[in-house]
Amino acid sequence: MNVEPENLQSMLDRAFAGIRRVRETFAPQLTPREVGTVRNVSTGIAKVTGLAGVGVDELVEFPGGVSGIAFNVDEDEVGVVLLGEYWHLHAGDEVVRTGRVMDVAVGEGLLGRVIDPLGRPLDGKGPVAARARLPIEREAKPIMDRAPVSVPLQTGLTVIDALIPIGRGQRELILGDRQTGKTAIATDTILNQRGKNVLCVYCAIGQRSSAVAKVVANLREKGAMEYTVVMVAEGNNAPGLAYITPYAATSIAEHFMEAGRDVLIVYDTLTQHARAYRELSLLLRRPPGREAFPGDIFYIHSRLLERSTHLRKELGGGSLTALPIIETDAQNISAYIPTNLISITDGQIYLSPTLFDLGVLPAVDVGNSVSRVGGKAQREAYRVVTGDLKLAYAQFEELETFARFGARLDEDTRKIIEHGRRIRACLKQPEFAPLSVPAQIAVLLALTANLFDPVPLEQMAAAKRAVQEAAGNIPAEVCARFDTAAKLSDEDRQTIVALARVALAGFQPKPDAAQEAQSQGGQKPRAALKEKP
Repeated sequence: MNVEPENLQSMLDRAFAGIRRVRETFAPQLTPREVGTVRNVSTGIAKVTGLAGVGVDELVEFPGGVSGIAFNVDEDEVGVVLLGEYWHLHAGDEVVRTGRVMDVAVGEGLLGRVIDPLGRPLDGKGPVAARARLPIEREAKPIMDRAPVSVPLQTGLTVIDALIPIGRGQRELILGDRQTGKTAIATDTILNQRGKNVLCVYCAIGQRSSAVAKVVANLREKGAMEYTVVMVAEGNNAPGLAYITPYAATSIAEHFMEAGRDVLIVYDTLTQHARAYRELSLLLRRPPGREAFPGDIFYIHSRLLERSTHLRKELGGGSLTALPIIETDAQNISAYIPTNLISITDGQIYLSPTLFDLGVLPAVDVGNSVSRVGGKAQREAYRVVTGDLKLAYAQFEELETFARFGARLDEDTRKIIEHGRRIRACLKQPEFAPLSVPAQIAVLLALTANLFDPVPLEQMAAAKRAVQEAAGNIPAEVCARFDTAAKLSDEDRQTIVALARVALAGFQPKPDAAQEAQSQGGQKPRAALKEKP
């Protein structure tokens, strides 16, 4: 378009005046950056100089997008734990302070995702959608903000729900030798939370990629990833990632807890976490103690597990239940790390290699396992049927040991042993097959009523399944009382026992010739009168 020279000149004058005003009013905003220098790089750590104002646990940035946490803040240098691929770092590289601590993305967008401790996706489903972030290191809730553990967390495993119950907000340790089924118990517990309004966080620390992939595949196949977050630090990752993994996973779980949700978190395993921290501490020249672990090894686990609790109703009433897993060596539960965690947690589930080798799965050693809190959260329906069960099982295990020496047993002792074998058979449970509360109550009531005693041991698996199927016929009003604190009435017990008796009618052993002759009032056959060798 054509513009008159006078109009063009006035437009230019106005433009120059505006530029002049902006230039006169401009005040540069300077952001100070404190830059240091890498002195040397070792396996998973770096020594840095020139960061005079850095604080403990502050996040620092290295070239190539590698982050680190300031661990040792000395007068002349800073020991930094590296959180990523540090192979390209060299002495002389610049390092910059960020002025903040390590944090992690939290929120509903993490459900169904597999991420690493830095929040990066590992499942190939694109970026993680999260609007909020929380520091990975947070103080535990004050004692006045906590409520008693009063609601059970059903695992779906009869041996645990009946004899070693877990409450929402409890910290129950799972320990045992390698390959005894520790992860299987945690996985079954996650699967059993389907439809129970409990969110789950599975934290894999230093595990093999194949093992983690198997767990994720099982969770996805059973539909459990819908309410589960999986955080993974693989065995070949930097030790710094393994160290921060449980803290980052706990912050994600705490976000849901503070929103009033019930959350279950599994740490698999804290043995690898302790070893990663020992490696970092030795590289940073911290004084070693027992088994070369640093002196604050107890503190790093206690400040982690103390974050699991049950909040008061005024604060939302959410809960965070922790299932830390520990691997023992040669059944040595009195080693340094196991004893530390046993003293921190509210009970332990011990898995015996002997039971595992005998095919008793889950291989829970009831005698060495205990729940210090869950009994108060256990429903009254369980208390009624399990009161005598644990005593009978303990007597059986003691007598079974003496029976192996070939001693002659009286009739009462033989009955106790046979009844105990039926209890052990009923406590067996295949993997990925959690049981509902009515099915467990029906089996336990049948046990206490001695309905399984006449059933041959080789038919116990089928007999147990028959009772579980019969539990589907329990009246709805009776099932409703299972989830309350109300006691089971005698009529309720008789109703369930009657259903179990009908289900077991086809498993009664056929009488032999001696029993038939005796029932008819005749003489026993001559062969029956001879004593067996």
